[in-house]
Amino acid sequence: RFESIKVKLSDFPYCDAKLPYPERAKDLVERMTLPEKVQQMGDLAYGVPRLGLPLYEWWSEALHGVSFIGRRTNSPPGTHFDSEVPGATSFPTVILTTASFNESLWKKIGQTVSTEARAMYNLGNAGLTFWSPNINVVRDPRWGRVLETPGEDPYVVGRYAINYVRGLQDVEGVEYHRDSDSRPLKISACCKHYAAYDLDNWEGNDRFHFDSRVTEQDMQETFILPFEMCVNEGDVSSVMCSYNRVNGIPTCADPKLLNQTIRGDWNFHGYIVSDCDSIQTIVESHKFLNDTKEDAVARVLKAGLDLDCGDYYTNFTMGAVQQGKIAEADIDTSLRFLYIVLMRLGYFDGSPQYKNLGKNNICNPQHIELAAEAARQGIVLLKNDNGALPLNTGNIKTLALVGPHANATKAMIGNYEGTPCRYTSPMDGFYAYSKVINYAPGCADIVCQNNSMIPAAIDAAKNADATVIVAGLDLSVEAEGKDRVDLLLPGFQTELINKVADAAKGPVTLVIMSAGAVDINFAKNNPKIKSILWVGYPGEEGGRAIADVIFGKYNPGGRLPITWYEANYVKIPYTSMPLRPVNNFPGRTYKFFDGPVVYPFGYGLSYTQFKYKVASSPKSVDIKLDKDQQCRDINYTVGTNKPPCAAVLIDDVKCKDYKFTFQIEVENMGKMDGSEVVMVYSKPPGIAGTHIKQVIGYERVFIAAGQSAKVGFTMNACKSLKIVDNAANSLLASGAHTILVGEGVGGVSFPLQLNLNH
Repeated sequence: RFESIKVKLSDFPYCDAKLPYPERAKDLVERMTLPEKVQQMGDLAYGVPRLGLPLYEWWSEALHGVSFIGRRTNSPPGTHFDSEVPGATSFPTVILTTASFNESLWKKIGQTVSTEARAMYNLGNAGLTFWSPNINVVRDPRWGRVLETPGEDPYVVGRYAINYVRGLQDVEGVEYHRDSDSRPLKISACCKHYAAYDLDNWEGNDRFHFDSRVTEQDMQETFILPFEMCVNEGDVSSVMCSYNRVNGIPTCADPKLLNQTIRGDWNFHGYIVSDCDSIQTIVESHKFLNDTKEDAVARVLKAGLDLDCGDYYTNFTMGAVQQGKIAEADIDTSLRFLYIVLMRLGYFDGSPQYKNLGKNNICNPQHIELAAEAARQGIVLLKNDNGALPLNTGNIKTLALVGPHANATKAMIGNYEGTPCRYTSPMDGFYAYSKVINYAPGCADIVCQNNSMIPAAIDAAKNADATVIVAGLDLSVEAEGKDRVDLLLPGFQTELINKVADAAKGPVTLVIMSAGAVDINFAKNNPKIKSILWVGYPGEEGGRAIADVIFGKYNPGGRLPITWYEANYVKIPYTSMPLRPVNNFPGRTYKFFDGPVVYPFGYGLSYTQFKYKVASSPKSVDIKLDKDQQCRDINYTVGTNKPPCAAVLIDDVKCKDYKFTFQIEVENMGKMDGSEVVMVYSKPPGIAGTHIKQVIGYERVFIAAGQSAKVGFTMNACKSLKIVDNAANSLLASGAHTILVGEGVGGVSFPLQLNLNH
């Protein structure tokens, strides 16, 4: 490029690898004219040929594998597949991967995806900036994008974000750097959609018009916590603001949310990008303050939006400058943020450690096996009467495989998908265990609008030694832009399941492929249906993973990352944002809902039995307060003794000094090796208006049959015992807290007294 314009690299300080990135970025931006600058501010940055700066497409996706979602779908200059790179590994959708509760797996998937992304970049098939992951908390089970998310607990969502982002971004050996603006990146990740975004299209309400009326308490405690974790602990290099308004202000135009919080409070190093065409949405859908196009461009730029996924910046920033609404210096600031990220990626200098990545690093056997392993680890066993599973291959001569997902392929990879390396459908998977399969879909598709195909499914089950029904949802029911109106299986699926189960000769296993919760109480309570599995959308190797679990090659250990509510839960309007019970509506998520459920958050069975015992635990955490440190008053429930010092602001506590440690002994009491997710919750003392309990840690541990293991936890008291009051203060409350380990009757607990002493 530089030869073609007859200039030397040495003429440009921005090309001098010895200079700090901020100094180089400043030089590059200052060399541009104003018209050239505005042409670099959209997702398609047009480049500056006279400066040797090429065109660049910022938009690529890597939610659960490299995909070609984008404005210029499957074509240059963005991510694309062709004869050179026909596909990339498609892992399970995030909701199922999260169900593994295995942080090392989450990070390893990120590392694998970024390796394939770098290989594709070397081959000219991808960029270096990927707008993933989606870390919105699942507030309502009807949301169409549940499949993209890590579930309903903000701490778990934040931990997923940290590990997946670290997997995508970290360069080995420089994972942590005293100066984030100098830390090299493997690829650039983006935590989205900030903030309080979890409604797409429901009953006439859509994301382009919706105003999320949110309390500051819920913002701090739930909606922005994962983003704070992603920035502070994941060191993510991009954050995407969302379409919706929050309390009347579009998120991309809110300086408090962007400049003050992300850049100021969290000390963010990276660029902030809009969800695609969000500036246009501010003008045309929100009609915010009757802004003109130039008004909107000026407003979002001043609020802290650096890059427009769209063409409003490209088309209307010049006009905004000419009308005196913004200064050229505002543009320079954003462009410097953008080019520092590209420099950290080696876009200008190259990245020698990745230069040899190529076709052999995409869709290789190790990556395909990891996709299968991720699906196996996430699958949740919901019911297993009398040890009906695993099936014994010696007893199964004929297997009935029925249901609309029995031969699923594309449905398994969900949305934000690329072209997978291959598909292993459920039917493919079961052929490894049974040579005779009676296949009958029972429905023409997932919506299952007529029952004409049910008789053939009944016949398939009548003479089979075992029956597997694979049913559920797909993108025609739950997807971006499509929220659900109920929590039921579509059409005649329930009739199909009940009639097949009633006619079946052998044991019946129901497999639910979905992201969101489904009320399957009918199947849970049907004695003919011996076992139930939830398999999310299990990725390209999903069929193999399902068969491996059902036939016992793999012992399931996944846990539900969302609550499965009963169908009548939808009486609460989707648009009601509070997490706590309000206006006779129930609370949301396991933290604030204590009504009946089909299956609770954290639920999951195994083919073996685990027993917990508290091996060691502390009695108290004693916080020493300064003599002038102020105590805060909080409301305790009736019957709870109020301590002399009820609470203190966490910001006033030297939190790093206060930790507590405990050990849990977990014994495998059964005859099969297995993995157990040891889930830890804290329950506050009797304080009015706070959470019922909250996840503070978890560990997935493999234990051989008849063996035991001690699992140790070290918790920061400020993070683990925190409450957020109705004034959005983060507090440490004194009194008798409880640490809960495990789920239901098999769990154990111990008291933990928190003392605040002057």
